[in-house]
Amino acid sequence: MQDKIPSFSIKNWNQNDQPREKLRDKGKATLSDAELVAILIGSGNRNESAVDLSKRILASVDNNLNALGKLSLKQLMTFKGIGEAKAISITAALELGKRRGGEEVIEKKKITSSQSVFQIMQPILGELPHEEFWILYLNNSNKVIQKNQLSKGGITGTLVDVRLVLKNALEVGATGLILVHNHPSGTLKPSEADKQITQKLKLAGESLDIKVLDHVIVTENAYFSFADESLI
Repeated sequence: MQDKIPSFSIKNWNQNDQPREKLRDKGKATLSDAELVAILIGSGNRNESAVDLSKRILASVDNNLNALGKLSLKQLMTFKGIGEAKAISITAALELGKRRGGEEVIEKKKITSSQSVFQIMQPILGELPHEEFWILYLNNSNKVIQKNQLSKGGITGTLVDVRLVLKNALEVGATGLILVHNHPSGTLKPSEADKQITQKLKLAGESLDIKVLDHVIVTENAYFSFADESLI
């Protein structure tokens, strides 16, 4: 009876050794070049795992990613287990890396005042015919890490998912939040709902040392700042 050929599929590995799960649980920086390539190709061949195949491909170019990026599809396909689809995936990923390296790093915008919040958000919210509520996530240098829409169509009647706001703050490493929404009517006076949401998020953030620094109401030509008016 012929012995069963062992499977080298990544899905059959111990979870701690699976590149996808390792990236998810421990971060992308913990993966070797071979493990990253293994994620791209997904599987190896009858005799090699995806990582072992990736190691062999990298060894053929002295473990130099720039050299790997210069290999043609035909050259990549000479490795057993690398078909056209896998060769294209490797080539596309390395081309993206090359293009990324050629771009300038985008400077995060720093919030220095309520005016700077208005300058960032007025082009997004200033002329909308409906209300939208956004969160600016800031690092400890008051630079904007991320800006997310929280709700659309009006604050009253909209359930604010505080847990989601704070979960995202923890994921991106934010230490401060700025709440922003627009008033299509043009009025700058905060409503009771505006005040309640501000207080709700402020109290929830305090337990995690995440500060709500301001709540800015934006109209087409002006703004109202809770911080400037000592309402926060």
